[in-house]
Amino acid sequence: MTILDSPTVDAASLGVYDSITEAIGNTPLVRLNRVTGGISAAVYAKLEFLNPGGSVKDRAALAMIDAAEESGELLPGGTVVEGTSGNTGVGLTLVAAARGYRSVVVVPDKTSAEKIALLRAHGAQVHVTPGGRPSHHPEFVRNVATRLAAEIPGGWLAGQYDNPANPGAHRTTTGPEIWRQTQGRITHFVAGVGTGGTITGTGEFLTQVSGGEVQIIGADPDTSVYGGGDGRAWYIESVGHFLHPQTEQDEWPDSYRPDVVDRLERIPDVEAIEVLHRLAREEGLLVGGSAGTAVAAALRVARTLGPDDVVVVVVPDSGRAYLSKYFDDEWLGRLGFPLYRTATGPVVGDARQGREIAPRAVPSTATVAEAREVLADGPALPVVLARQTAGPTIVAEILGSVSASALAGVRDGDPVDSHLDEPLPVVGVTEPLSEAVRRIGGYRGPVVVAESGRVVALVDAATVRASGHGSPS
Repeated sequence: MTILDSPTVDAASLGVYDSITEAIGNTPLVRLNRVTGGISAAVYAKLEFLNPGGSVKDRAALAMIDAAEESGELLPGGTVVEGTSGNTGVGLTLVAAARGYRSVVVVPDKTSAEKIALLRAHGAQVHVTPGGRPSHHPEFVRNVATRLAAEIPGGWLAGQYDNPANPGAHRTTTGPEIWRQTQGRITHFVAGVGTGGTITGTGEFLTQVSGGEVQIIGADPDTSVYGGGDGRAWYIESVGHFLHPQTEQDEWPDSYRPDVVDRLERIPDVEAIEVLHRLAREEGLLVGGSAGTAVAAALRVARTLGPDDVVVVVVPDSGRAYLSKYFDDEWLGRLGFPLYRTATGPVVGDARQGREIAPRAVPSTATVAEAREVLADGPALPVVLARQTAGPTIVAEILGSVSASALAGVRDGDPVDSHLDEPLPVVGVTEPLSEAVRRIGGYRGPVVVAESGRVVALVDAATVRASGHGSPS
């Protein structure tokens, strides 16, 4: 006889379970106290990183596998397959391991090393595919996962983007938990929008139970299509909707119902990263990038509210999965984000003053003839990118570089992305000069200067070296 068999003991209330899957959910709410300085409303974080798999995606993973078992789509000895940025894959592999299934996970190459290691630790076979592919491309994450699920005997594709069990999990667990934990006092709910399952399911429940009184606010990267951006890439994982410029038809996930959301707050990467650094240092909460996006949005909302308002924000995962990115000064500095620690000595931004060249971009969709027109404007070597903004050129998604000499003899109608040289070296305005000099080594030529993840200038490598060494190169 085990403790669970005793008629006098409510094992679940003691935190005693038959399986790891029963420990999913019932995560705590923790009030934010220091990052909310000057805010009279109460702001509570729903700590979803305390789920067994370390993220909010455990809920959807369990619900999707439960539904597939019930429908007969997933049979004993089967293989769970999914395309994901990481967290859903971890949740699925955790549940799969507990129930005796194999798991195959496809992730884009921008996925953090920690997430990939977690997937493999649970026994998943991990396929890494190039990120930034249009949705019709055979290497697009979901297309690779769909193909593998069809090829593997007993393969079942979880399909979180269109699986109704994804929002359903939050309608039956996350929403009721928050309502119970706040005793019905919640006035505003904030969550990031990725697949849309969390905000849709939780939002539907809270809207219904409150008679429409709870406001549902989505947190979205500022270039994400959900909030009206142009779809350019950003650096925060697991949130937003990217739109490749060569996408033939933009399709939003069925798991996301925009009509549930009252409004979206568009959060730039730099704001999200600054907030997650503050949460670690001022609240003791080491959280991931999408949590930075969500909490930044929650703080914006809370600043407009009064003392009777209660804001609940979902913290999807832990910062432990991003120590090599958002909490790593080398990664931050190289892209020109504020450093986690204070830099000592001069930084790249000190060296570029008055000595930079304005970058000019050739879109990746351009023809060789169109690229030649840009090259004719001046001597600077332009950076070739997927997109550029109107007005002053602030661009991202570096694919490579191109020069007039590289295009000599090439047909005007050829796509320019078939004739690219290697991308130019990138240094960030916040990066210590000594580190930038070490990275570019003996390279001679123009160097891309990045600020907050966006290209802002070109500068000659000799200028960087001279500033870093204190003497001409």
